[in-house]
Amino acid sequence: MPNTNAFDTAALRLFDEVARSGSFTAAAELLGYTQSAVSRRVAALERAAGGPLFERLARGVRLTPAGAALHHHAVAVLERLERAGEELAAIHRGRGGTLRLGAFATANVDLVPGTLKRFAQRRPDVELRLVEGLTARLMDRLRAGALDLAVISDYPAGLPGEGARLVPLREDRLLVALPSGHRLAGETDVDLRELAGETWIEAAPRGQSTLLLTACAAAGFTPRGGLRVAEWTGKFGFVAAGLGVTLVPELAARAVPKDLVLRPLRGMAPARKVYAALPETPLPAALELAQMLGEWEVCTTVSPT
Repeated sequence: MPNTNAFDTAALRLFDEVARSGSFTAAAELLGYTQSAVSRRVAALERAAGGPLFERLARGVRLTPAGAALHHHAVAVLERLERAGEELAAIHRGRGGTLRLGAFATANVDLVPGTLKRFAQRRPDVELRLVEGLTARLMDRLRAGALDLAVISDYPAGLPGEGARLVPLREDRLLVALPSGHRLAGETDVDLRELAGETWIEAAPRGQSTLLLTACAAAGFTPRGGLRVAEWTGKFGFVAAGLGVTLVPELAARAVPKDLVLRPLRGMAPARKVYAALPETPLPAALELAQMLGEWEVCTTVSPT
């Protein structure tokens, strides 16, 4: 049985040059070997292949049927290796390959898509792949090598531990969404204590810590629970119907319907910090994207009075 382990890259390159030139001497000159060294390498290949690969002629050599079969595979292997080298070089220059990005849900409203549009225009040869998830899960994937960059926040579990480089992106403050006919809809901003008696539309399960509970506790009251909606964007329909009010991360301001009034909170408004998390040895394209995420101006326009 042929010893295919003997067909290393150097051996295949030498074999290819002999086959193309039809001469041990010509291949030796091209590769910088002696003619005897080429003869020895070819003889070793033939032993590994289990038989002759070249017919020795009066002037030069030509492939045997076995040699022609091996040459077909050698050319394919060498071409694939050349393409691999070109692709790796492009990846390390940040100009090719695949960039795997993860982000939490509200980052995918404006920050991530807005930045990716600009990034794709600058780096059209980089293939982008996106997954959505909670910060803890995204960090697990990043540490496992399944992501090249993750957009994460320090809420609710705080900053992740070791195993990643963190690039601060922005603070994500909370806004309050009100029905258009609300008594505070005409205010420029709203003190959270003025909403102590309101019914709140929440998305999180009961008993789970939320930014709403944290913010209201800091303001000195416990929010009155109302309807709970699984999807955070579904809360807007209940607010529009006048069934309650809700808090909205500034990152998600663009998703709020125009018939709602969006107002910043006055005073000590709660905020979470948003980061780009990178592996310890990040790809150049990931570093560039992290920088662009930090430069993106998120839509923070609140509803008119």
